[in-house]
Order: sequence, then C-alpha cells, then structure tokens
Amino acid sequence: MDFYAHSSAIVEEQTRIGTNTKIWHFAHIRKGADIGKECNIGKSVYIDSNVSIGNNVKIQNFVSVYHGVTIEDDVFVGPSVTFTNDLHPRAWIWKKQKIAKTLIKKGASIGANATIVAGITIGEYAMVGAGAVVTKKVEPYQLVYGNPAKPRGWVCKCGLPVGEQKIKECKHEVK
Repeated sequence: MDFYAHSSAIVEEQTRIGTNTKIWHFAHIRKGADIGKECNIGKSVYIDSNVSIGNNVKIQNFVSVYHGVTIEDDVFVGPSVTFTNDLHPRAWIWKKQKIAKTLIKKGASIGANATIVAGITIGEYAMVGAGAVVTKKVEPYQLVYGNPAKPRGWVCKCGLPVGEQKIKECKHEVK
C-alpha cells in the first residue's frame, strides 16, 4: 500500500489510490473511485463510486463528492463544499441517466461551504468564494462569489486577485 488511510477510514475494494495520498478520519472511498497521487482527503469526506480525482488535490473536511463529479489536478476543495449530481431530484426516481456531469478543471479553488450545482464546469485556476452557490459555468481564472455566484473579477495562477482584466501570466513570486 503506497498511500495512508487512517484506521477509521473506509476504503472499499476496487479503488485506485495514488502514491503518497493521505485519507483521514472517517472518510469513505467507494468502489470504483480513482484518486491520484499526493492527494489529501480530509476528515469525514465521502467519495462516491466512479468519481475521478486528479493528482495533488486537497479536499478539506466534510465534503461529499458524488458520482458524476470529476476533479482534475491541483484543485483545492474547502471544508463542507457541497456537490450535487441530480438537477431534478426526487426520492422515488433514481436512475444513473439522471446524473449531470460536473467538471472541476486543473488548479481551481472552491471556498468553504460553497454549493456546486450539477452539470457545470469550473475553469482552470478559477476561484469560487466561500459560501457561493454556483449555478453556471465559471471561466478559467474567473473569481465568482455570492448567491447565486456572479463574476467579480479575475485571479492569477497563484490565486491573487488581479482586478477587472483577465491576465495570462502570473506576475507574483510564489514560493
């Protein structure tokens, strides 16, 4: 085993967990989940079957990542973020065909307690503010927050706000 799982974590059979990934207290990783290397899966995180998570992803405590969600490399998911996967939920109607696909692109960050409505894409290095309710596509490097989340400016690759004009290169020195 090339990854660490706390003794209280449940990692079902037929999962793929990358090298140096850490899975903390009371997390539950379902059959068929694919988690990359160097990830940090926080306390009480639930990762559903057939979810794909890239390399170097940090998922903070109390996040549920449901079937239909794909998270690319270098993504930060803050505490208690909520992902949905059914745009028209009814307890008595459940079919896999109802699952709407959600894609979180490389380097994006999602703040604490944000809700991500199913069927959208959050672009590369985008920043979603804490408590936001994201109902529409977020462009690469875009900063969104509010309920519903609205564009509020742009961020550079390192995550610092750059104002109203989208830039292509980060001019900050991040160590």
